[in-house]
Amino acid sequence: MRLFSALLIGLIFGTGIAVSGMINPAKVLNFFDLAGSWDPSLALVMAGALAVAMPGYRLVLARRAPRFAPEFQLPDTRLIDLRLVAGSALFGIGWGIAGFCPGGALPALGSLRPEALIFVAALTLGLLIARGLKALAARSPQSA
Repeated sequence: MRLFSALLIGLIFGTGIAVSGMINPAKVLNFFDLAGSWDPSLALVMAGALAVAMPGYRLVLARRAPRFAPEFQLPDTRLIDLRLVAGSALFGIGWGIAGFCPGGALPALGSLRPEALIFVAALTLGLLIARGLKALAARSPQSA
């Protein structure tokens, strides 16, 4: 049931991304083009997502336990550190250059557009490199 619910949620999310046009990198890049052909539709999609997610989180978290898992997977810290800021900046730069974020690129794979395939391949490679670097850093002795 857990796998089925994840699949259903992913299909709903992917359909929303596709219907809103956010699988088209040109549409996303036009949002960032304030001096040119600015397209505010991305802001409207984000506002719609927040309007659904905010009350949804309140309802789900009020249950005290998830339905298909032993516990909620929530951040255990509110610390804003260099790793968080650098990762956020890297995400934003990549989004601004490519016009894709992971949430839009995965549904775009269904279109078989070469740029979506290249983006997801590069994303996967980046995740593997980051995972390897994290494991390497965990094994190296900490200097005091």
